[in-house]
Amino acid sequence: MQGAPLIGITAHLKDNSATLGNGYYRAVQVAGGVPVIIPPFTTREQCDAILDSVDGILFSGGPDIQPEYFGQEPHSSVSVNAERDLSEMMLAHAAVERCMPVLGICRGIQLLTVAMGGTLYQDISLFPGNGNTVGHKPVPPCDDDVWHNISVDGNSIIGSLLGTNRLTVNSYHHQIVDKLPAELKPVAWTDDGAVEAVESSLRTLIAVQWHPERMFLKGNDLCMPLFRWLVEKSANYAGLREFHSKHIILDSHCDTPMLFQTGTEFANAESEALVTLPGMKAGGLGTSFMVAYIPQKERSQEGLAQATAKAEHILDLIENQVGTNKESVVLANTPAQIRAAISMGKKVIVRGIENGYALGKDLSLVGHFKRRGVTYITLCHNGDNDICDSAKGNSEHNGLSAFGRQVVAEMNRLGIMVDLSHASEKSFWDALECSRAPIFCSHSSCRALCDHRRNLSDQQIAALAKSGGVMQICIYGGFLENDESAANVHSAVRHIMHAIDIAGIDHVGIGTDMDGGGGVPGLENVCSIMNLTRLLGEEGLDDSHLAKLWGENLLDYFDRVNLLAE
Repeated sequence: MQGAPLIGITAHLKDNSATLGNGYYRAVQVAGGVPVIIPPFTTREQCDAILDSVDGILFSGGPDIQPEYFGQEPHSSVSVNAERDLSEMMLAHAAVERCMPVLGICRGIQLLTVAMGGTLYQDISLFPGNGNTVGHKPVPPCDDDVWHNISVDGNSIIGSLLGTNRLTVNSYHHQIVDKLPAELKPVAWTDDGAVEAVESSLRTLIAVQWHPERMFLKGNDLCMPLFRWLVEKSANYAGLREFHSKHIILDSHCDTPMLFQTGTEFANAESEALVTLPGMKAGGLGTSFMVAYIPQKERSQEGLAQATAKAEHILDLIENQVGTNKESVVLANTPAQIRAAISMGKKVIVRGIENGYALGKDLSLVGHFKRRGVTYITLCHNGDNDICDSAKGNSEHNGLSAFGRQVVAEMNRLGIMVDLSHASEKSFWDALECSRAPIFCSHSSCRALCDHRRNLSDQQIAALAKSGGVMQICIYGGFLENDESAANVHSAVRHIMHAIDIAGIDHVGIGTDMDGGGGVPGLENVCSIMNLTRLLGEEGLDDSHLAKLWGENLLDYFDRVNLLAE
């Protein structure tokens, strides 16, 4: 049973001592949380350990942010603490990446603005509106708890928490928000137009320029809902962690092995890869289906041999990366092996091949790759091959070729899942008709919501479900929205919910396509997958539904394929 959530609060560094105003921790305590003070630190490992230990973060007030972090030369009036900046910038990036609950106060709003890609006015005197109103800094003596007015967007999270669109607050700041990053929305302003609060619609994140903790100490409880919000959301985040720790959380498609070819290490949290071993731990992903992706090229004898050799090489790389990290991660070939490994606390890698081009025209290679641990083969990619027509092809075979039908039959015989992502619609229907075992789509989305040739129509989704297959929703922006720039985590939720409406809860899952183009704002990498769980829960899906989506449906389907194998 969960206790009160732990709220990490960043400390100030002064005279070689980590200090914290008592308003921060007392407000958190009164709101129902357990405060944990975070002093400055120096390494990514320490940062991850801190975030693994707490359920939410409060970025407290303090000195200026170094202008170098937002690409500017320092103004003469800037006063910074480089050690604090280093650790808090690291903490902000990682907390935002994980989509953890975050409340920023004063320096906190400035830190989050810069960490997420925005800029600051280095000195309040540089702000164009300065002088039109009074109150960005108190004029001594300042015994009152509030001294300047702000307007609040009543439709915002912060507006709903405060229950008003106009209030009087305090401010003690030297820098001020200038250009906000795309994700942060301004929701409160001073009378001279300075941004006093921001929030995100994609993450659990709010920040204010004033000091609600000092108002609290003065007996003014108007802003206590901000602290209660942080504690409530942090308790929810603790629940998400618990859910992910107790269930099989499975991503049916990632292309990270492409990066292994260029020296990327699976265990390196700071690599360019969206799926890493530390990321799987941070995000609560237990199982990743990693594919040997083979781009479609010429189908000459030499070209086919090169495709097969490339698949072999990438499978070797996957096995090498797992072997290097064998204390934490294992390979699995069956649902039973996946379940057993997860129960032992291991992370699991499952192998697949994306593009049957790797088979060339040699049916015996199906058995060869089965012996190498391949659990599914995506019949084609972006271009027709000798097996079938692609969604991006020229209808060379009018669907599945004669050889393709042999390949499907052999995959059925051996218990290899038949993946129709990337296939033309005619190839899909042909495979559905000729396969003895149900087929699936490892990373596809809904054409009714995004009219892309790679997506499945409602008729395809319904037929897939009726046959006992599953549709794994792809988190690729161009397959989620007709305007790819508009895609975000909410787009993914809409596709998942639509697929459930058509197929039923037992026939839908998640195949992110990360490191193959997948990942959208609010679900940028494997660290942030609990954000998807959170939003799906807000759609009304309970833990049993979420468990099906995140893994049980795919494993049940895999079991059905194995039962029909000879």
